[in-house]
Amino acid sequence: MASPEAAASRPDSTRTGPGRVLIAVYAIFALSASARAGVQIATKFGHAPVAYLLSAFAAVVYILATVTLAIGSPAARRIAVLSCSVEFVGVLAVGTWSVADPATFPDATVWSGYGSGYGFVPLVLPVLGLLWLRRWYRRPGTRHGLRSSSSAQLSAEPKPDLAQPVDPERGRVDRD
Repeated sequence: MASPEAAASRPDSTRTGPGRVLIAVYAIFALSASARAGVQIATKFGHAPVAYLLSAFAAVVYILATVTLAIGSPAARRIAVLSCSVEFVGVLAVGTWSVADPATFPDATVWSGYGSGYGFVPLVLPVLGLLWLRRWYRRPGTRHGLRSSSSAQLSAEPKPDLAQPVDPERGRVDRD
């Protein structure tokens, strides 16, 4: 098994370049959302249960995104795309809900007001995450983030001439 340092230096790892910053920001949000939700749920859950449960859900999404971006394998990248997508939809839905019905959110959540309490980073972060992950789906020689050594071999094999007649016993027959 390759060491984490070797995996981070591979060109197919999400932990290189800007990915390191993205993972660090996700880790900070995972920690802050977890701590905030934990304290709110433990001390004053009855005050704003919807807001506190949404903060806990946001914390789980941030943890999942952090871990899957850090792992960087093709399967982890697919889960990271899903978690960043859920995060983006969550920020838009909770943001809209918190603006339309502020009584439901007497205390702010990470995603309420579209993340205004966090400088709108929760609104921008999933977009950056999805753009970063998109890079792995657009790389030459990849299909959905997976390199296929057999695809190069398949394209190098000659294609059969389908217009040429076939003898069931001898295979393709030359017309000449």
